Amino acid sequence: MAHINLPEFEQMSPAIQEKARPILEKTGKLGEIFKLLAIDENIYNATDVMVQNYLLKQTHLPYFIKEAIALLISKENSCKMCVDVHKNIAKMLGIDEEQIASILEGIDAMDTEERVKELLRFCIRASRKDNYKITKEDIEHLKNLGWSDKEIVEAVAITGYFNYINTLSNVFGLGEEA
Repeated sequence: MAHINLPEFEQMSPAIQEKARPILEKTGKLGEIFKLLAIDENIYNATDVMVQNYLLKQTHLPYFIKEAIALLISKENSCKMCVDVHKNIAKMLGIDEEQIASILEGIDAMDTEERVKELLRFCIRASRKDNYKITKEDIEHLKNLGWSDKEIVEAVAITGYFNYINTLSNVFGLGEEA
């Protein structure tokens, strides 16, 4: 149960209600993170732009890597709600239960190319408070493995997004039982 009162559909601004209506019609409910963001239309809109551009659009990185980042960073940040949500999203994107389980066991348990593992390790390092210790050589290492500047920037942006959304979820107790 959230640590603050979350608005119900009727309490949301008309603009956010328009975004919420298709979700309600499809699923019958709004998640706690949606309700939390709906408290402030500016925060909702800024977050929605990130979700649309980082996670939903076809971009430089495949969906498998984006969801691996989502799961790994959310696990790293102890955000159970986000892990659970992204396990379901990963399934919808065609990632099977075994792959999801291996991601959650950790990068070394994953059956994927070493270059992908190196990018994911980099993302975990980027998610930590001492990310200022990342060097040009660390980035050059990724580039030598074949990752482009755009792919590296996108991976770090997705990492930053999950630090952001995990912080909101954790601070306000989303997904916790009453």
